[in-house]
Amino acid sequence: MSKISHSMLCLAGVFVTCLLCLTQAQAAPSRPFPQHVIYAAETIKPNHRTQTQLDNDVRAFYQHWKASYLVQQGVNGAGQPLYRVSFGSSNPGRTVSEGQGYGMVIVALMAGYDPDAQTIFNGLWRFSRENPSSIDSRLMDWEWYAGDNRDDSAFDGDADIAYGLMLAHKQWGSNGQINYASAAKQVITAILQSTIGPDSRLPMLGDWTEPNGGQYNQYTPRSSDFMPSHFRAYRRFTANPVWSLVVSNSQAVINDIQANYSPTTGLLPDFIVMSHPAQAGFLEGQHDGHFYYNAGRTPWRLGMDVLLYNSAVSRTQVRKMSKWIRGAAQGNPLNIKAGYQLDGTPIGNYFTSFFVTPFGVAAMCDATQQAWLNAIYSKVYNDHEDYYEDSVTLLGLLVMTGNYWDPTK
Repeated sequence: MSKISHSMLCLAGVFVTCLLCLTQAQAAPSRPFPQHVIYAAETIKPNHRTQTQLDNDVRAFYQHWKASYLVQQGVNGAGQPLYRVSFGSSNPGRTVSEGQGYGMVIVALMAGYDPDAQTIFNGLWRFSRENPSSIDSRLMDWEWYAGDNRDDSAFDGDADIAYGLMLAHKQWGSNGQINYASAAKQVITAILQSTIGPDSRLPMLGDWTEPNGGQYNQYTPRSSDFMPSHFRAYRRFTANPVWSLVVSNSQAVINDIQANYSPTTGLLPDFIVMSHPAQAGFLEGQHDGHFYYNAGRTPWRLGMDVLLYNSAVSRTQVRKMSKWIRGAAQGNPLNIKAGYQLDGTPIGNYFTSFFVTPFGVAAMCDATQQAWLNAIYSKVYNDHEDYYEDSVTLLGLLVMTGNYWDPTK
C-alpha cells in the first residue's frame, strides 16, 4: 500500500469517527438535574436533610439503579445503540414495557447529571420501537425475552413511555435525531385509540382488551393505571379534551371504591370490575382484589396529581390513604406490611420499599405529616432491593426531593 493510499484511509477513518461523534452528540438539557420544583400549596418535602443531601441521595440511587438494571442490548439496523431496563439479578434477561417507561422518565429527569442521558434515552425509545405490540404497533410489546418479542401491550408501560417522550421534548427539543414531540403524540393517540374505553373513558388493561368483552373489558381497569397527572399532561400536550374526562371518570371510580369498600383505609384493589374489587384469580392471583403489588403504586400516582396540579379530588383521596397508614404503622415505616386487604388486614408480614415509598409521596400532600414523611424518606433513600422496588423508589425519590417536573409547564 502506498503512503498516499494509507493517508487517504486514515483521513477517511477520522471522517467516519467524526460522523459517529456527531451522531452521538448530546444536546444541552433545558432543565438539568437538580430542578428543585415548587409543588402545590400546602404540600411538603422532607426537611430533616438539606437540599444538597437530598440531591446527592438521588444521584447515588441513580448510579446504583443504572449499574444494576440498565443494559445495552446491541444496536438497531442503523447501528444505533439500544437500551433496555432489565429485571436485574432476579431475571436479567427479562424486560417489560413498564420498566422501559420507568427508565425513560428517570433518564430524562437525570439529564444534566448523567452526560449520557440523551444517548441512553434514545436507546430506550428505539428498543421499544424494535419490540412493538403485536396488536397496535405504535405501542410496546409488554414483555421481552431474547427471541420472544411479539406480545400485546400493557397500559402502564405505554403511559410512562409517552410521558418520557414529553419530558425529552422539553429537555432536548425535537429537532435532533428523534422528533420527541411527534413520537409522544403518536403514542398518546395509540393509548387513546387502543387502551382507553370508548364509553367508560377508563384505562383498559392493554390493547388486547375488547371494550365490550366478557371478562376483561373497558370497565375492568387496573387501579395503578389511574394516572391523573399523566392524563392532564396529555390534555395539555395534545389539546384533546377527552383526557379531562379520563381524569374525572377515573376519580369517580376511586371515590366509589373508597366509599363502599375501603371507607377507613382508602386503599384500592389491584383490579376493579364495574367499580367493585376484582375476585381472587381475576388476572394475576389470589390478591387481585387487594391492595397488593399493582395497587401499591396508587398513593404515588394520586399524590403526583396533587403536587403538580393541586387537584382537590386527588388530595382528599390520597390523604385518606396516608392518614390511615400512618396510624396502622404507629408512625414507624418499618411496620408497613407488604400488601393489605381493603379493610387494612395485612397480607405480607415483611418490609419492602415498594409499599413504603409511594406512601412517602402521599404524605407530601398533608402538611401535618412532616415527621411521618421524614421517617419514610429515611427508611427508603438508601434501601436497595430489585428492579421493581428500586425503580419505584427512585421515581419516588425524584418526587420527594423536588426533582420531578411537568413537561407541559
